[in-house]
Amino acid sequence: MKITVDIPDRDMKDIMRFSGVKKKGPAIAKFLASELMLRRRRELSDEVMSGKVTFEFPHYEAIQELDRQSAWNK
Repeated sequence: MKITVDIPDRDMKDIMRFSGVKKKGPAIAKFLASELMLRRRRELSDEVMSGKVTFEFPHYEAIQELDRQSAWNK
C-alpha cells in the first residue's frame, strides 16, 4: 500500500541510518517492519510477565534428564 507522509529531514536521516538502507522508501519500510516486530515482542513479553499467557513444556524435565545421562555415557 502506498501512502504520502511528511517526514522531517532529520528523522529521515535517522531512519536511513538505523535501517541501513540508502533509498527512502525501502528504508521506511524496513524501519517500520523492525519497529513493529519490536513492539510485538514487547507486547508478548508483557503478557507472559503478567501471567496472561503461559507456555507449557510437558517433556522438558525428561529431555533434560536424558541429556544429563547421555553426557555421562560418552
